[in-house]
Amino acid sequence: MSSAAVRGGAEDGSVREGDLLWTPSPERIERTRLTAFTRFAEERTGRSFDDYAALWRWSTTELEEFWSAVWDFFDVRSSAPYDAVLAEDTMPGARWFPGARLNFAEHVLRREASGAPALLYASETEPLRELPWEEFTRQVRAVATHLRERGVRPGDRVVGYLPNVPEAVVAVLAAAAVGAVWAGVSPDFGARGALDRLAQLRPTVLVAADGYRYGGRTFDRRDEVTEIVAGLADLREVVAVPVLGRPVPSQPVSSLPVPVTSWPDALAGPSQEAGDLVCEQVPFDSPLWVLFSSGTTGLPKPIVHGHGGILLEQLKSLAFHQDLRPGDRAFFFTTTGWMMWNFLVSMLTAGIVPVLYDGNPSHPDVDVLWRLAQDARARFFGTSPTFVESMEKAGIVPRERFDLSALEVVMPAGSPVAPAITAWFHAAVRDDLWVATGSGGTDVCTGLVGGVPTLPVRAGEIQARCLGVAAEAWDDAGRPVVGRVGELVVTRPMPSMPLFFWGDEDGARYRASYFETFPGVWRHGDFLEVDERGGCFVRGRSDAVLNRHGVRIGTAEIYRVVEDDAAVVTSLVVDLDLPGGGAMVLFVVLAPGAVLDDELQERLRRRLRGEYTPRHVPDRIVAVRAVPLTRSGKKMEVPVRRLLMGADPADVADPGAMADPGSLAGFVEYARTQQDHPLA
Repeated sequence: MSSAAVRGGAEDGSVREGDLLWTPSPERIERTRLTAFTRFAEERTGRSFDDYAALWRWSTTELEEFWSAVWDFFDVRSSAPYDAVLAEDTMPGARWFPGARLNFAEHVLRREASGAPALLYASETEPLRELPWEEFTRQVRAVATHLRERGVRPGDRVVGYLPNVPEAVVAVLAAAAVGAVWAGVSPDFGARGALDRLAQLRPTVLVAADGYRYGGRTFDRRDEVTEIVAGLADLREVVAVPVLGRPVPSQPVSSLPVPVTSWPDALAGPSQEAGDLVCEQVPFDSPLWVLFSSGTTGLPKPIVHGHGGILLEQLKSLAFHQDLRPGDRAFFFTTTGWMMWNFLVSMLTAGIVPVLYDGNPSHPDVDVLWRLAQDARARFFGTSPTFVESMEKAGIVPRERFDLSALEVVMPAGSPVAPAITAWFHAAVRDDLWVATGSGGTDVCTGLVGGVPTLPVRAGEIQARCLGVAAEAWDDAGRPVVGRVGELVVTRPMPSMPLFFWGDEDGARYRASYFETFPGVWRHGDFLEVDERGGCFVRGRSDAVLNRHGVRIGTAEIYRVVEDDAAVVTSLVVDLDLPGGGAMVLFVVLAPGAVLDDELQERLRRRLRGEYTPRHVPDRIVAVRAVPLTRSGKKMEVPVRRLLMGADPADVADPGAMADPGSLAGFVEYARTQQDHPLA
C-alpha cells in the first residue's frame, strides 16, 4: 500500500493554505527511522510516545534524556566519555557533553564501504560520475597528511575558495581530521567579498580554485586569488585546485608570496594507509567550521560551530526529518557558500551519498537538475522555492520527461513556500511524494521547523517543529501565541547553536544578535505561526516586518498573492516609516511582454484585498529590473528598506554577498527620485 496523495482546494481547483495534500501509508510510517527511534526511546526511558507531538515535547523538556538517546542510537564514537550531557543549561553558554573527545571526520571515514560510491558529482561540462569510497578516503588521508607536514595544528584555520566540487569536500574533511577549523566561500565572490569573510579568521592555508564555470561561461579567478592571498597576512601556503586546468606555479612567485602546491601534488605526496590516519581527538565543543551570515550590513558574522554539536544535530536531522539512511542518494542545489553545502557534507557521517552539481541550475537546459536526479537515482531532492516557481512558470513537468521512480522526498528550503508550490510537486513530479519543507538557518546550521515522515503534508505548511528544538512563536511581551504570527524563538539550548563568533572576545556581538530582545531566549529573526495541529508557517523575516496601522504582516503573504500572477516573475515589499506617515511599496519584476499598467495594478490590489485584508494593499507598485538577492537566494528586504529610508547605498549591502550586485541600481534610482516621500 502506497502513501496517498489527496487533492484539496477551492471549487476552482486552486490550492489553499492548509489543504491536505498527502498522507503517509501505515507501511511507510512503519519503516521510517523516526519510528525506529521512537521505539528505541520508549524502551530506553519507559515512556510512551503516542504521537509525534508527544515525542517532540519530551525532546524539548527532557534534553539530557533526548540527546543521550540520540548519541547512543547513532553509536557516536568518543575516545573519552562525557561527564554529563548538559553541564550548563543556559543560553548563551550551554555546555554540552563536557569530557567527550571525538572528531567529525572520523565519523565520515568510519563509513568507508568497499565498492560503493562515497559521492556523485556533475557539472555543466561533465556528466554524472562517482568517486568511490576507496579513492575518496585516500584523498582525505593524503591532504590531511599534507596539512600536518606543513605544520597545520588543531585550531589553525584552513579556508577554501572553491566551487561545489569533490575537492572541496575532501578539503573540509582533511582539515577536520587534523583538528583545523574550516571556512569557505564560493569563487563567484569577488576578492573583497572573500576577504571580508576569510581575513577575519587569519588562516594559514588557502585551498583555491583557478576559476569556475557558470551558465556556459568560464570565469578565471587567478587574479582574485592573488588579491586574496595579499590580504591574508598569516597565510603560509596556497593549495591550487585546477578546476579549469589553468597553469599553476609550483614555486613561490612575486604575485603569490607564499608557497603554492597544486592539488595533484598534495594528493601524490606521502599518505597514511587506510585505518592509519589519526583523526585528532578534540573536545565536543572544539570549532569545526565557520559559517558566515549573509553580510548584508557590515562585516559578515563569522559563526563558529563545533565538532560534536554539528555531528549530533545533522545525524538527527538527516534520519528523523529527511528519513535518509545509509546508501541513499541525496541532492541539494547549493554553492559552497551556503549552509546547505555543509548539510551535504554532513550526509557522509550517516553513510548517505551526496550528489554535487557545479553550475547554473538552468544550464544547459532548464530541467538539468531533474535529469541529474534521474541519473543519480536520487531518493532526496532539495532546492529553493524560487527554482520551483521558475519551473512552474516555464511549464516544466518533470514526471513527463524523466524517470523519477527513485525519488521519495523533496525539500524546498531557503524562503517561505507558497501552497501552490507544495502542490506542484505532486502534480508535476510524483503523486506519492513527501514534501518535507524546512526552515532554519546558517546560525544553527540546521532546520528549526521541518519535515516529519509520519505526518500528513498540507499546502504551504511546514509539518512541525524539529525534535530537540523548543521553538515557539512569541508576541512582543514574550508570551507564546498559537494561531497568530509571532517572533520565532527557541527557549532551550541546542547542541548546534554557535560556540561563539570568531573575534568576538567578550561575546557582545553574539548576545546582541540573538539574546537582546528576550534575555536568555534565542530570537531567530523570523516570523513564525504555529497552528493548533503543531503545523508551522514561516512568514518572512521579522526584522523586515510590515507594520500596517499597528498590525504586523509577514512579507510572505504579499509574495504569495503577487507572484501567483502570471505577469509577475518575483517581487519585494517594504514598509517605510517616513515623515508624514508610513508607506508600503511593492516592487515587481515583470514577465517578458508584461506591462505595469492600471489593469495589472488594480488586479494585484484586488487580490491582496480579497484574499487577505485592506492592510495588505501596497501604497505604490513599482516595476524594477531585478530584486536584490543574497547568494543563497533570500530577498534583501532589510537593505532595501534602509536604502529607501535614506541610508547610503554603500552602507546597506555588501556587493560580494549579492547574487547580482547590479540589481540594487533600480532601488538606488528610486530612492533618489523619491527623496521626500515614496508616494510623491
